[in-house]
Amino acid sequence: MTVLEETTGEPTGEPTDARGRVAELHEIRAAAVAGPSEKATEAQHAKGKLTARERIELLLDPDSFQEVEQLRRHRAVGFGLEAKKPYTDGVVTGWGTVEGRTVFVYAHDFRIFGGALGEAHATKIHKIMDMAIAAGAPLVSLNDGAGARIQEGVSALAGYGGIFQRNTKASGVIPQISVMLGPCAGGAAYSPALTDFVFMVRETSQMFITGPDVVKAVTGEEITQNGLGGADVHAETSGVCHFAYDDEETCIAEVRYLLSLLPQNNRENPPSVESTDPLDRRSDVLLDLVPADGNRPYDMAKVIEEIVDDGEYLEVHERWARNIICALARIDGQVVGIVANQPQVLAGVLDIEASEKAARFVQMCDAFNVPIVTFLDVPGFLPGVDQEHGGIIRHGAKLLYAYCNATVPRISLILRKAYGGAYIVMDSQSIGADLTYAWPTNEIAVMGAEGAANVIFRRQIASAEDPEAMRQKMVKEYKAELMHPYYAAERGLVDDVIDPASTREVLARSLAMLHTKHADLPSRKHGNPPQ
Repeated sequence: MTVLEETTGEPTGEPTDARGRVAELHEIRAAAVAGPSEKATEAQHAKGKLTARERIELLLDPDSFQEVEQLRRHRAVGFGLEAKKPYTDGVVTGWGTVEGRTVFVYAHDFRIFGGALGEAHATKIHKIMDMAIAAGAPLVSLNDGAGARIQEGVSALAGYGGIFQRNTKASGVIPQISVMLGPCAGGAAYSPALTDFVFMVRETSQMFITGPDVVKAVTGEEITQNGLGGADVHAETSGVCHFAYDDEETCIAEVRYLLSLLPQNNRENPPSVESTDPLDRRSDVLLDLVPADGNRPYDMAKVIEEIVDDGEYLEVHERWARNIICALARIDGQVVGIVANQPQVLAGVLDIEASEKAARFVQMCDAFNVPIVTFLDVPGFLPGVDQEHGGIIRHGAKLLYAYCNATVPRISLILRKAYGGAYIVMDSQSIGADLTYAWPTNEIAVMGAEGAANVIFRRQIASAEDPEAMRQKMVKEYKAELMHPYYAAERGLVDDVIDPASTREVLARSLAMLHTKHADLPSRKHGNPPQ
């Protein structure tokens, strides 16, 4: 049996037979799994962070991980690198299963070169990404790295280019999930931005293009790493992060849950389950939950809970652009994507951030064969100079484009207000919704009755002896003529006006009918969506 050198991992003697060779292999593997030193592991734990292998164990089913290129080492020389050539080169790559389905994973090992990316490190990631694309299985990256390995120069930077290229190639083909578990600075931050979902852990993970020191040198602004690019900043302000959690264990458990709602690739449907929640369960509470008065707010999240299986759903971007809800849930065991206005926040209007949030979510659902159910209660687009100058036209068009381009089953339900262009954009029948339902409390119109009356009857109101009484009369007349609950249904713009309590059953049966929907887009290289 041979003994490994403590610093290099090299065998100190030459084995003389097959048993000796196997023993040597086991020693080398044990050294690779253990990592650089117990001290490095303790330092990682002291920061409140798990090691790469501990994270992989949490993500994958027990004993399912198959590692790839465990014995890979860098070939770089200079700056002392030739004397330090640890196995794995700072990234653990391979595949395993989550709830029995194949998932590919790579995890930066911060204990080795601070998780920095070098040529060999990048090549390992490229290989596992190529394998995920070829196998048609999700890819999860567990990010905890200090960026490019400075000692390797441009070779390290080129490694990022290969990752970005593969992120783009895999986009819409396999689910890509980035889990931020440490620092991610500079160009490295662009890989997570190219993936479908980004998870972050508070206090220990940060993402930014230029760090606090550079910001201070250039602008004079002083800010901490978490203040600049922490989980809460990206979950609430920038929208870069879809999910933020307090600890790694909870974060990784939620990654597993998300994977359970997604298909393996774009050629499969999301996994269905046997639902224990009755399809025909009535929800009479909905009759009281949503006020008939369009000016009174309510919590759309409670409406969603009443309709989906067991009241369970996973909200995406929960804390960013809160005037719209995007969530994954199940209805009668089938995965659906839900887009819903939130009247509790900004009255549920569409603004720049809400449009971007919903557009990306609709695109993701369409890419991975997830039917889309849209709940409308929208008074319009948010007015204001900031919105117009910020490009609400351009950003609102993103949502319009996403819906019009989607070929998955699409069902819209109008609960109350559906005014103006926002009604059209939110998957109206006129832009291709397969089925459109409405509650008896619906109001579909170009604008609210008060505003419409002021425009249409301004002369009568101005010349009346009692202008306010005349205005109220005209408002009532406009509502009676053009905004009664059955106006759109009478003109075929709504397929049916339904009892709110039976919404779950109506949606479930409609989704079952649309399950085999097939729609082709015109032949083209790709569209040119608004940016």
